[in-house]
Amino acid sequence: MKHILRYIAIPFLAALSVACQERYVTYDDAEYVMFADTLATYPVQADVEYFSIPVVSTVIKDYDRTFGVEIIDKTSNAIENYHYRLQSNTVTIKAGENRADVLVHGYYDNIEATDSLGFTLQLVMDEELEMPLYGKQSKAVLMKSCPFDINNFTGYCVLTSMFLYDYSITGSYQRLVYTEKHPTEENMIICRDMFNEGYDLTLTFHPEDPMKPFVTMDPDQVASDEGSFFGTNHGDGKILVTNSPLYDSIFYPCGNYLYLWMEMYVENLGVPIGTVGHFYNVMEWISDEEAERLKRESGM
Repeated sequence: MKHILRYIAIPFLAALSVACQERYVTYDDAEYVMFADTLATYPVQADVEYFSIPVVSTVIKDYDRTFGVEIIDKTSNAIENYHYRLQSNTVTIKAGENRADVLVHGYYDNIEATDSLGFTLQLVMDEELEMPLYGKQSKAVLMKSCPFDINNFTGYCVLTSMFLYDYSITGSYQRLVYTEKHPTEENMIICRDMFNEGYDLTLTFHPEDPMKPFVTMDPDQVASDEGSFFGTNHGDGKILVTNSPLYDSIFYPCGNYLYLWMEMYVENLGVPIGTVGHFYNVMEWISDEEAERLKRESGM
C-alpha cells in the first residue's frame, strides 16, 4: 500500500521585540540571521516557476544585507540543475525589512510522485550572525504536486475499510465502489453503495493548499441500516457517518488515492445514542479493466 509522507517544519520561533533606536531595531542587542525553517517540505508544481525558502533576521537595519547561499552536497540527494535550481547563490535582506526569500525552481517533469528528494542549504556569513543551537542550514524536501482533476477520482475504486473489517458479515474488508461527479456541487463525488446497497455517500475535495489537500464528508449521511451490520437496532435503525474530527483525511492527486477517517454513530430521532467508532479507510481508483477483473476473479 502506498503511503503519504508527512513532514514537519521546525518554525522560527524568535519573536521580534521592537525598541526605538537611532539606526535600527534590535533583538536583545543581538543580530542573528537564519533560515526560517531547519526542515520543510515544498511543493513542486507544473504551473509555478519558483517556490521560496525564507531567510529571516532578528533585527531590522536601514541598509541592504547580502549573504551567500551554498548547497551541502553530502546531505543532499536531489541533483542540482536536474531536480532543482537556485535562482541565485545570494540572498538580500532589504533595508527596513527582516526577511528575504531564496527562490528555487523545481523541475516538475524530472520528479516522480514517489520520489523522496531533498537538498541542504547553508548561509555564508560571519560566524557571529549564527544563532547558537539553531544553526545556519535548512533541509528542503521536494514533493511533486500534481494538478487536481476530479475526474481522476471518478469511476471504480477499491475501498479498504476498518469498519468492514470489524463489522462485515461476509468477513471481507474490501469493496468495489463506483464514484461519479456530483451534478451540481463543485469538487464533490458521489460514492454509490459505499458500504451497503442503496446507500450513497458524498465526499468533497479541498485542493486549495497543495501541501495539505484534504477531504471532508457532510454530517449525518446514512451509510447503512443498523441491521445489516449489527443484527439489531440501537437507535432509529440508521448508521450515520461524517468525517472524523480526530484525524485529517487527505488525498494525493499524483496517485489517485485517498486516506479517509470517518466517524460512524447512531441516533434516535436526532438524539445521539452512541459512537460506533472512528474508522480508517483507503480508497484507490483503478481502471475499468482492473475493476472487471476483480469482479470476475474476486467477486467484488
